Amino acid sequence: MAASELYTKYARVWLPDAAEVWKSAELIKDYTPGDLTLSLQLEDGTEVEHKIDPKSNNLPPLRNPNILVGENDLTALSYLHEPAVLHNLKVRFIDSKLIYTYCGIVLVAINPYESLPIYEADIINAYSGQNMGDMDPHIFAVAEEAYKQMARDERNQSIIVSGESGAGKTVSAKYAMRYFATVSCSSGEANVEEKVLASSPIMEALGNAKTTRNDNSSRFGKYIEIGFDKKLSITGANMRTYLLEKSRVVFQAQGERNYHIFYQLCASSHLPEFKNFKLGCADDFNYTNQGQSPVIDAVDDAKEMSSTRKAFSMLGISESDQMEIYQILAALLHLSNVEVKDLSADKSSIMPDNVHLMVFCDLMGVPCEEMAHWLCHRALKTTTETFVKPVSKTNAINCRDALAKHIYARLFSSIVASINSALKSTTKQRSFIGVLDIYGFETFDINSFEQFCINYANEKLQQQFNLHVFKLEQEEYMREEIPWTLIDFYDNQPCINLIEAKLGVLDLLDEECRMPKGSDDTWAQKLYNTLLKQNAHFEKPRLSNTAFIIHHFADKVEYQCEGFLEKNKDTVNEEQINVMKKSKFDLLLKLFEDDEMAASSAAKRSGVSGRGGQSQKDSKKTVGLQFRQSLHLLMDTLNATTPHYVRCIKPNDNKASFSLDPVRAVQQLRACGILETVRISAAGFPSRWTYQEFFSRYRVLLKQKDVLPDRKQTCRNLMEKLIKDEDQYQFGKSKIFFRAGQVAYLEKLRSDKLRMACVRIQKTIRCWLARKKYLRMREAAVTIQRYVRGHQARCHAKFLRRTRAAIIIQRMVRMWSARRHYKQQRSAAVAIQSRFRAYIARKHYFKMVFDKKAVVIQKWARGWLARQRYRRTLASIILLQSCVRRMKAKRDLKKLKVEARSVEHFKKLNNGMENKIMQLQHKINEQHKENRELSERLNSVEKTQALEKERQRKEIENLHRSEQEAKTKAGKLPSLLEQLTFLQNELDKTRKEKDELEEQRKAYVEETQQMVEELNMKNSLLNSEKEELNKQIQEQAQQLSEIKTNTGITKQAERELAEERSRYQSLLSEHLDLEERHKDLRAEMDINLSQSKKDQNRKDSIYSTCSELSQSLGSTEGDESSGNTEDESQLTVDLPVLLKLQRRVTELEQDKQSLWEQLDKKDEAQQEKAKEVEKQKTAGRTELDLEKLKRQELESENKKLKQDLNELRKSLTSENDETMPPAPGTLPYNILLEQLSSSNEELEMRKDEVLLLRSHMVRQEALKHKDSALGEGVNLDLDISTYKNVNRSADIHTLNEDGELWLAYEGLKETNRLMELQLQEQKRLQSEKYRKLQEETNKLKAEKEQQQKFLAQSLLLPEDARIEASLRHEITRLTTENLELLEQQEKQEKNIRKLKKQLKLYIKRVEDYEAGAQRKNDPSIMDSQIRTVHITRKEKEYQGMLEYREGDEGRLLKNVITDLKPRGVAVSFLPGLPAYIIFMCLRHADNINDDHRVSNLLNSTISSIKGVIKRRGNDFEVVSFWLANTSRLMHCLKQYSGDEVVTKQNTPKQNEQCLTNFELTEYQQVFGDLAIQIYRQLIKCMEEILQPLIVSSMLEHETIHSVLGSKPTGLRKKSTSSPEEGAITVDVLLQRLSFFYTTMMQHGMDSEIIKQVVRQQFYIICAVTLNHLLLRKDMCSWSKGLQIRYNIWQLEEWLAERELSDCGAKETLEPLVQAAQLLQIKKKNEKDAKAICEMCTALTTAQIVKVLTLYTPVIEFEERVSTSFIAIIRNFLKDRVELSTLMMDAKKIFSITLPFSPSTVALETIQIPASLNLGFLKRI
Repeated sequence: MAASELYTKYARVWLPDAAEVWKSAELIKDYTPGDLTLSLQLEDGTEVEHKIDPKSNNLPPLRNPNILVGENDLTALSYLHEPAVLHNLKVRFIDSKLIYTYCGIVLVAINPYESLPIYEADIINAYSGQNMGDMDPHIFAVAEEAYKQMARDERNQSIIVSGESGAGKTVSAKYAMRYFATVSCSSGEANVEEKVLASSPIMEALGNAKTTRNDNSSRFGKYIEIGFDKKLSITGANMRTYLLEKSRVVFQAQGERNYHIFYQLCASSHLPEFKNFKLGCADDFNYTNQGQSPVIDAVDDAKEMSSTRKAFSMLGISESDQMEIYQILAALLHLSNVEVKDLSADKSSIMPDNVHLMVFCDLMGVPCEEMAHWLCHRALKTTTETFVKPVSKTNAINCRDALAKHIYARLFSSIVASINSALKSTTKQRSFIGVLDIYGFETFDINSFEQFCINYANEKLQQQFNLHVFKLEQEEYMREEIPWTLIDFYDNQPCINLIEAKLGVLDLLDEECRMPKGSDDTWAQKLYNTLLKQNAHFEKPRLSNTAFIIHHFADKVEYQCEGFLEKNKDTVNEEQINVMKKSKFDLLLKLFEDDEMAASSAAKRSGVSGRGGQSQKDSKKTVGLQFRQSLHLLMDTLNATTPHYVRCIKPNDNKASFSLDPVRAVQQLRACGILETVRISAAGFPSRWTYQEFFSRYRVLLKQKDVLPDRKQTCRNLMEKLIKDEDQYQFGKSKIFFRAGQVAYLEKLRSDKLRMACVRIQKTIRCWLARKKYLRMREAAVTIQRYVRGHQARCHAKFLRRTRAAIIIQRMVRMWSARRHYKQQRSAAVAIQSRFRAYIARKHYFKMVFDKKAVVIQKWARGWLARQRYRRTLASIILLQSCVRRMKAKRDLKKLKVEARSVEHFKKLNNGMENKIMQLQHKINEQHKENRELSERLNSVEKTQALEKERQRKEIENLHRSEQEAKTKAGKLPSLLEQLTFLQNELDKTRKEKDELEEQRKAYVEETQQMVEELNMKNSLLNSEKEELNKQIQEQAQQLSEIKTNTGITKQAERELAEERSRYQSLLSEHLDLEERHKDLRAEMDINLSQSKKDQNRKDSIYSTCSELSQSLGSTEGDESSGNTEDESQLTVDLPVLLKLQRRVTELEQDKQSLWEQLDKKDEAQQEKAKEVEKQKTAGRTELDLEKLKRQELESENKKLKQDLNELRKSLTSENDETMPPAPGTLPYNILLEQLSSSNEELEMRKDEVLLLRSHMVRQEALKHKDSALGEGVNLDLDISTYKNVNRSADIHTLNEDGELWLAYEGLKETNRLMELQLQEQKRLQSEKYRKLQEETNKLKAEKEQQQKFLAQSLLLPEDARIEASLRHEITRLTTENLELLEQQEKQEKNIRKLKKQLKLYIKRVEDYEAGAQRKNDPSIMDSQIRTVHITRKEKEYQGMLEYREGDEGRLLKNVITDLKPRGVAVSFLPGLPAYIIFMCLRHADNINDDHRVSNLLNSTISSIKGVIKRRGNDFEVVSFWLANTSRLMHCLKQYSGDEVVTKQNTPKQNEQCLTNFELTEYQQVFGDLAIQIYRQLIKCMEEILQPLIVSSMLEHETIHSVLGSKPTGLRKKSTSSPEEGAITVDVLLQRLSFFYTTMMQHGMDSEIIKQVVRQQFYIICAVTLNHLLLRKDMCSWSKGLQIRYNIWQLEEWLAERELSDCGAKETLEPLVQAAQLLQIKKKNEKDAKAICEMCTALTTAQIVKVLTLYTPVIEFEERVSTSFIAIIRNFLKDRVELSTLMMDAKKIFSITLPFSPSTVALETIQIPASLNLGFLKRI
């Protein structure tokens, strides 16, 4: 088909535009050849006329169909040209937010200027192992392709990352290295991947800076070789750098910064270790303040400095070495502030006391005077002498800056060398992957030497890229065997020759540098004279004589010659270097060692000639020569590898997120070679389809008769029919190749065909709808007519009924009116009569009432008058009596007053007081005598006289005061005596009242006690019933309230429990992996150390503690663990895992210690109780023991009688015996009947005796606990006589004459009370136990916080110190804990020995009692055993044990575990047979009480199972078999442990077979942990099997065939296989799931475990499918959603068939179900958005947005999801609380629960097959 035929009406084309580069337009009318214009309409509605050149007849490029827009690969576009490439990138970048796009073999990466969640570990896992075309474009896909080709082809690879500054080259290279570090693991050396990644922050700090285009621009190129060994593990790395921009050290443009390390140093200057550097703010130094932009937004230089230091430490660079590096950098900052003063035009000087110069010299360790001198002078050497010449200020500053640049460059090279030495590996490198991060093509307003070198390197890389692309195209055509012609592509070899050939730009530059008076101007003239006319790529600017233009492949660039010679020479004052070499600073001397070596070698070479100085000067390599040589070396390396290209594009210069500037984008597309790739592809056959894909896509263009079995021939016939020009396509061996535009033509034919089919379908459906509507209307009209006619008939009938009803109503109304009038008249007459008669009766009644009331009033009035007269008389009599009595009282009062005044009376009262006065008077007389004596003495002693007088005076005053007080007290005495007598009288009264009250109280208490006793008995019964009912009601109410209110809490607790269980199980798996790794390393060390006896004898304390740790967690290792070396074992320890395991050990040890403490306390409590019982036992104990023995004997006799009776009945009823039963009526029969009757009578008697004995025992038990703490409240004062005298019926007297039955009843009541008290005591013990557990949990929390603090402190330390401190801490802790455990073990062994002694004493006592009772009862027993019936002997029963000799454990486990093949055992033997055999052997070891055998057997079993899992862990059947047997063995240990909870589910025989001597609860935990390990291994094995099947079956294979087909995919084809080649379908996946399920069922695995395995399987299917769906744009379509839902339905049907719908597997598929619904649901308006938000509850916001963004129409009738709709979805979901993760965690393993499942298999019935070779075992 001719290209001009495609320019028809409505065809869309691209027109050039100045602002947008290209804009879209649509043809208004058809184009015919010869037209000079095209009538077009722009998207805004403007009509334009596009002129066509009649000579070239170049039509505007056509636009691709909308269905092809947004493709992953640009080569999939039908029209492959510049506007198509730009538009496709724009749609993907802006609309779909996709930054990666393929362009053939190139990955185009556009910088989003925004952090995207597409680089997490789950994304890496999703791309790992995938083919490059299977997933969406990504840097990880390129890295995986390089990794895979390196492994497959055994050829070195290279990833070339290029682009201009700010395009994201460094980030892309960093992510590629991170991918390699993640998918591979280091071999033999620790943390190699971390070291490789740690080099990035160091190189960014020293080699990156802020520019106007990029905040983190790499100012050097680097090539990193990452080495791999045979196992494809990273062994090391090597780095090469190119062309560091040294000029940035001394100069920065406006808005730019120096290298990051300088600002990081200034930001950290406050740290104490940097105080000596005397740094400050970055604005204080000349080298860091020129750009006036010292701060980068959202970047903290102090934090970056911390990460840089951590990276240095990670690479093994010590703190001292780091400080030396920082010291040199700080010195350079001080050097920048050294001021140079201008003395004259050619002289300058520096003050010797310059502060910054002194600091610089101090830091560098050089003399300050010499440095100041040579900064302002230079030496000129001749053949005979040397002259010192001063320099001007400008030259001095240039010399200072040159010195700074030279030092920084040397330091940079030294650090790179240190990094390489740290990354160097001792192991052999098999291959490597190189990552080249190099600058892209640059063109600025002023371009200098740096841009020239950069563009020269890009010319070389572009040449290599063009040759590689052409080579791939050629290989593709040759592989498919199609005829091809040589494709003309741009070859930039002339431009490269212009630069590097003889007499080229670089050659002339080096020649000019060797000239004594060479300058930039003379070099420019040489360029003009030599190259201007000879090379077309070289031009001279019109308006400049110091610049030149070179036509590069991307654009022409004008270079300014100024500074070329100086930068190429890179000269430094030799005298300054000599001063530096005198430094005492080791690192500085090391930096200049290379200069000395180069100088010495040059001197040796120049020794032959006489011009030594000149030759030495000439021998120095220029920068251009060095760069050219390193570039040639780089090209040789790249040509020896397989290259992979990543082209980074900077979308805009404003750093705006997801904004694309078309002009800047096209410039970079042209510069990086993308458009050249497109042109080369478009020149050949850019569109390529496999025959199957072509047939699936364009089958709609065929008729059914044209479809042949041979797909290839069918496609040939179709192509010959559709495209007449055979040059437009070619048939290859497996593909069809199309010229540009042919796929668009085929798509147009296909869409026209589908459109016609749609029109036909619409026509038929519309006809059907119209006819259906007509029939519905006709039927509606007939129905309406029928109902209208019926309505009219009903209306007429209703009128007739109403007329007749009206007549009847009138008749009845008239009758009612007449009757009402008559009734009114009659009722009026009756009312009048009743009113009149009532009036007469009331009148008569009122008169009678009046008379009666008058009589009553008279009666009450007369009575009141009589009472008044009586009261007055009585009052006068009382008044008279009171007056008389008053007179008599006054007379008596006067007599008493006279008596009171008499002397005798006063003397009586004051008799005691006179005696006191006399005594006082006597004392006064004596004191007067003393006073006289003292006065005589005082007269002789004049000095002391006054003092003595004063003292005597005071004493006299005191005496007078006491005398007055005595007088006052004597006056109060009579009143006190009166009060005393009154109180005595009151006391006597109260005593009498008290006696009376006591008597009343006693009587009342006796009455109330009787009543209370009666009421208590009634209330006790009622309260017990009430309490039971209240408890039931409260429990039910509490349960209901808890169910209602605590549902969320319960779910949260369940989630926390599941998380804790998963953490524990993951920690357990880490520990077991570490243990296996530890064992392997120990074996290797044993082999390595077998040659040295000294090393074998050394003890390793660290390893011993680790071995103790592993043993405490259940690992069973040999005794040889103590002979390993120290250093090598320490390297294998993973510190976080070790700390986790050690914390787990401490928790387990604390639990064990608490359990032992509880056991000790219980034992002590039991011993104390036993002692109290011994003390409280009275004489009734012997009686009680005898009664117990008697009761046991009676019960045993009853059992024997029952057994004899049953045997007699069996013998009578059985017909298969050798002797037939006697016939009825015979003598033997009668004898048997008599014996039967006698035995029944004896049995009844024994029952009565047992009843009596039990009542007596209850009584004795109550007596025994009477005085104890539990029996204090029990009333045991039972008077039998009272019960005997109770009125009971005659029947009770006859049955129980002595009242024993009543006594037994009372004993039972007392026993119930005793049990209640015991229950309360148990509650108290439980509460105490709960309190102790709380204390233990608090203790554990405190220890946990302490551990966290220790970890926080240790994390602040360096890596080595942190490891040493943590290990030292753990060693000391574990040793102390081990000592404590040893002490506890010794105490427990002592307790066990004591308990065993007590148990032996009790056993002897019981045996003595049994022997005595047996001796007493021998005659009766003998008599009772005499029977005339013959009893046959029973066969010997097996006990369910297997006897084995000591030392046979190895043979047993070798046959049962190591050499056992699960497939044969699962099919032919009992499920779980190995577990049963091991447990039966364990029962034998328990039965003989051999703890060594028990531990040896169990530990060996665990080791053997671990060994099998380790060797054959990839075999699903083996792992499933041993998971089933391990869980069965764990259940057997619990089932036969004797636990009360478990024994209820056992049979009596199984309870008899319980373990008796050993408690194996800890081994149950160990086997549980082992089962968890095997389960996780089973999941991993299953995941490896399912992983290759899931994507192909769930996503890629189309079970439902449709006309949609697949879209073109470009050069990178998918790895799917066609149906003819045996594609993987859902049926294959279901078959694999059925195999898993059948295998687990055959192995006898518990149903709960099987459900959990199935749930995990379906989660893996969902996670892998959804992750690939989120990373594959071609899978996000409506038809794919329909396919996914159909596949999910098949999975659900599989679950229903096996009755697994309730296992939770359906719920795990919910995210995938919702994703499929999201692909099919309508996505138009806000209502649809709300429906999506309500529907997609299992998907995160990121996943919903990602699916909507990736949604791709497969046919033209579908539409893309608009960005506005996605914004609405984001707005609705912004408040949703969830994790912001995009990918599901496909590696997640749900925590497993192992519910107890008792076995119904009887151990004694198990038969051991002979094929197991277990003849040395013996059934007991």
